[in-house]
Amino acid sequence: MTSSLPEKTVSTRKLNIIKTVDKVGLVISLLTIICAVVWAFPLYWAIITSLKPESQVVEPGFAPWPRTFTLDAYTAVLFNTKIGLWYFNSIAIALLTTVIVVLMSACCGYAISQLKFPGRKVLWFVILASFMVPIQALIVNHYILAAQFKLINTWAGIIMPSLIAPMSTMIYKQFFDGVPKEFREAAIMDNTNEFRMLFRIFLPMNWGVTTALAIITFIGAWNSFLWPFLAVTKEEAMTVAVGITQVNDAFGVAYARELASAVMTGLPVAIVYLIFQRRVTQAIMLSAGVKG
Repeated sequence: MTSSLPEKTVSTRKLNIIKTVDKVGLVISLLTIICAVVWAFPLYWAIITSLKPESQVVEPGFAPWPRTFTLDAYTAVLFNTKIGLWYFNSIAIALLTTVIVVLMSACCGYAISQLKFPGRKVLWFVILASFMVPIQALIVNHYILAAQFKLINTWAGIIMPSLIAPMSTMIYKQFFDGVPKEFREAAIMDNTNEFRMLFRIFLPMNWGVTTALAIITFIGAWNSFLWPFLAVTKEEAMTVAVGITQVNDAFGVAYARELASAVMTGLPVAIVYLIFQRRVTQAIMLSAGVKG
């Protein structure tokens, strides 16, 4: 009898712990659902409002569902603005920025990781230091330089400040450091030059990293607003993120049109995220310093 009591006590404690864990899990799940609803509601409201007639948008009261669905706001944005040109500018600028950033970061990361040259450590410390400087602190200097070199209202003026990407260089160096030295030694014995070594050996072994960085760089370039807003004053050179600020009405603010243009701006990024969700998650983990 005495030996069975402790066993019953232990089992009772285990049951209590399991019940407590279940309750905590339920509370966490409810809090997660509430946070998700709070986060998603503005997005839902923007989409629903963009599908309402303007007369219903300005009506007093709260209407979570439109009485009449219409695409007038999207039609007005498509045919009364230069959104097609803004899309073209955004796609071209984002692609060029992505290609240049990935190539520069890969070459720089490879040089710091695998090559021995004077000033290597100094360059590495400069890259680390630049990572700690917020890009917003350099806006004034960027604008002065862009104005002096006559790069205002040009693609080059928008792209060049976006090429400062120390995080990508750091990530490439981290992964290139992990490549076994035997691969490099074998390539040297075959008289392979450094560029072929980078593009034939090191990059193919890290295609997942390259893909993840390319996707996150493209999304960042597409969503960039502050610098393109300052560097561009002509509608013909605007990106879509800046161009939607020009969507207005002669008789006042057209909320449905404004939100329709915002939805159309975020739609390509949402599609890219849904298609490459795993790679985007991997890129976020890499940016946090964790190998995915």
